[in-house]
Amino acid sequence: MARAGLSEERVVDEAEHLADEVGLTRLTLAALAERLGVRQPSLYKHIDGMDDLQRSIAVRAKREMADVLGRAAVGRSKNDAIRAISVAYRSWATEHPGRYASTVRAPAPDDVDDQDASSAVVGVVLDILAGYDLRGDDAIDAARALRSMLHGFIDRSFGRLVDGLVTALSTFHTPTT
Repeated sequence: MARAGLSEERVVDEAEHLADEVGLTRLTLAALAERLGVRQPSLYKHIDGMDDLQRSIAVRAKREMADVLGRAAVGRSKNDAIRAISVAYRSWATEHPGRYASTVRAPAPDDVDDQDASSAVVGVVLDILAGYDLRGDDAIDAARALRSMLHGFIDRSFGRLVDGLVTALSTFHTPTT
């Protein structure tokens, strides 16, 4: 019988916290079961294994990130919005390293929930980039540049990189030949 109060939501909640503490790659079902005070087989009443658990963490993390970025962008546009979401991104990633690591997981082609969660994050960025009149491939390229910059430099170089990107975005159109 499952421990009272144990549910899929509680299992994933605790897994998120554990991943943030020990790292996503060091998250194990055995450690999670111990933390929840149950035997490992009891977890299978609520999740379908480690892959399912990591997918659940990723979907929730992407939704949370989209919300955090969206709130940071409210009432802002262009350079101010880029700076605000960059700071929010960095703060969230620093506060939630295990969850953040799960956001790099690409959704499976048939996983609508994960695709929607991923699209929500990208949508916030594309909405901001539209303020620079960036659309289509230009917007995708700029979004990738922002993501690569933020992912690669959540350290002391962060401020300079954000300032450089803000400057570059004002001229970030496909060159005409």
